[in-house]
Amino acid sequence: MIGCNASKPVIVTKKSVSHSAKKETVQTPKKSVSATKFPKKEQNSSTTEIIESTSKTVVTSDLINGYVFHYKDIAMNNMRNFGIPASIILAQGILESGSGIGDLAVSANNHFGIKCHKDWTGESVRHNDDSDQECFRKYNDPAESFQDHALFLSSRPRYASLFNLEKGDYKAWAQGLRTAGYATDPKYPEKLINYIERYNLYQYDNQVLGKTFVVDANQNVLPIKKPIVDLALYEVQKGDTLYSISKKFNLLVEDLKQKNNLVENTLSIGQKLKVK
Repeated sequence: MIGCNASKPVIVTKKSVSHSAKKETVQTPKKSVSATKFPKKEQNSSTTEIIESTSKTVVTSDLINGYVFHYKDIAMNNMRNFGIPASIILAQGILESGSGIGDLAVSANNHFGIKCHKDWTGESVRHNDDSDQECFRKYNDPAESFQDHALFLSSRPRYASLFNLEKGDYKAWAQGLRTAGYATDPKYPEKLINYIERYNLYQYDNQVLGKTFVVDANQNVLPIKKPIVDLALYEVQKGDTLYSISKKFNLLVEDLKQKNNLVENTLSIGQKLKVK
């Protein structure tokens, strides 16, 4: 990657700082998980792992689910507008940003590890990656990062062949990103596919494409020629609320509760709700 020539102020961040660090180096502390906008329940971890991309970040599966819940609508919208699979967008966000709590995500709202390049005129931060103190783009908020990621991929010739792939082919996209030079990690495709299949991120591709699908024991998506569900029923997914479901089907919350004889606002995963 080519370093930046940004004219705006530069904030310096490092993965780790020695005791001899220069005084002018600005350290931006990581936000705590509780400082994120994710639902509170994501703070109770079930499994823990280390995401290592632009920084080494300890995360939980609940935090990853919270990240997906928070950004899935942006990812699906970008898929509609640009043709990048929502599953790929979310998997890259998880990996590159440490589910929103990695160094670049916290200090620069950079969720995709995009470096400055010659054409970047915005603010930037310095961060150790393949080389020491490389230039990375800095955004005003995460949504701006998601938008720039879509523009970055769709406007560069080296990624053009990816947009000729079958819609929603996340495996081909994962491999294609590595081949085109998005990342130097030889296991980059494997990591993306792993997150997509562990967290069922392909369901968001299918929502955009209007496909009905089931999942086999190996987490492979199997298209169904005929719908097997009643379109008037909706199955509650993890992260759903009465409010989010009512918005999805253009209903009032009270109408939704009345249709389903609900007294309380609590829902259960897998619960079937009448929405028509």
